[in-house]
Amino acid sequence: MIKCSRCKKRKAKRYCLALGSSLCPLCCGLLRDKEIHCPPNCSFLARHKPYEEKKIVEKKTGSSSGHISAEEDILKDERIAWLAFHIEMPLKQYGEKNESFSDREAILALEYAKEKIEKERGLIFLPGEKIKPKNEVGEAIYQRVENCRYERKLILPQTLETYKKEEKIKALDRVILSAKFLAKGKYEGRNYIQNLIDRFAKIKALSKEKKIITPA
Repeated sequence: MIKCSRCKKRKAKRYCLALGSSLCPLCCGLLRDKEIHCPPNCSFLARHKPYEEKKIVEKKTGSSSGHISAEEDILKDERIAWLAFHIEMPLKQYGEKNESFSDREAILALEYAKEKIEKERGLIFLPGEKIKPKNEVGEAIYQRVENCRYERKLILPQTLETYKKEEKIKALDRVILSAKFLAKGKYEGRNYIQNLIDRFAKIKALSKEKKIITPA
């Protein structure tokens, strides 16, 4: 019996094109598109990817009270609210440019960014393979999160504050929870994306309003 090249325990039933060795089904599932950058022609990737994406979208997060508690939490914490604003910006921009961009794709992009921050380690690439983001929007969100700095209202020295890893994950969790709630189970639709576009439009309109102060 040929044993799995990774766990060395279970029977190897799947040949991995990326590693050039055989894996057991469990290790294949654990490593697939996580620690291994699977080539597009991998039959196991093509077979399981739709299921994995559906599982990610439908995964439960947060408390049973859902969207309300998440929104209240964001509003009470200005740092997280500021980060959430920057997380949603790429989704808003991409949603405006691409009418086919769905809530499902938005949630998968958010999950991609969250997983990348959680893991903080690279993938295994095939020799000579061109390295590129697996999720364009998710990569844009990840870069936004990594570069975001909290701008305090008071003008003081060193007012730009960096975010901890826990805060980044918390903000992403809250945005994911909100996106799932607003999608209302219709992940192929654009309920969340449209809500996002409308919210940013209101923010832009409010920012253009000028307050007229008359002397006493």
